[in-house]
Amino acid sequence: MRRQRSRTAVIGSLLFVAVAMLAGGYALAVADDPRDSMRYCPSPQEPRLPPGTPCISQDPNLKYQENHGYRREQEITAEQRAGAQGKAEALAEALEGLAGKPVGEAEIVAAAATALGLEPDRIEYRQLRRPEALVGGGSGKVCVIGTMGREGHAAAEVTGRTLDGTCLPGLGGH
Repeated sequence: MRRQRSRTAVIGSLLFVAVAMLAGGYALAVADDPRDSMRYCPSPQEPRLPPGTPCISQDPNLKYQENHGYRREQEITAEQRAGAQGKAEALAEALEGLAGKPVGEAEIVAAAATALGLEPDRIEYRQLRRPEALVGGGSGKVCVIGTMGREGHAAAEVTGRTLDGTCLPGLGGH
């Protein structure tokens, strides 16, 4: 009986020490997080930080530049652009056939998927003002995006995929 109590006490003590060590290690790991040292860059009236010290800019132009940088398209070659031009023409034709008609997202996505030779789940869709829509898809860095307007007008173009990884241009914001 006594032996069982001491075994239980030893196991309990070891468990307590293990939990304390894990908790202590976690506290050290959180304190070592490099993001803790990030702060806003000083204004022109404040003392400068040492060279190479990372900081978050307060300059609105720099913030917008970073924010909109993800909307930029990746570069594609003339050969890639020419190779996808036939798909852009097919997408424009498919969208022209739907423009001005009472169609929804499912019909537009299906038509775009057929024109681009993609599965419907690989098509990006964005409703603009009813019945206007923006649709796109592609593979690799090459995308084809199309717009469908109110009065039967549709257009499509070959673009590079955005730095965010989408075919449709980003809306902005973080």
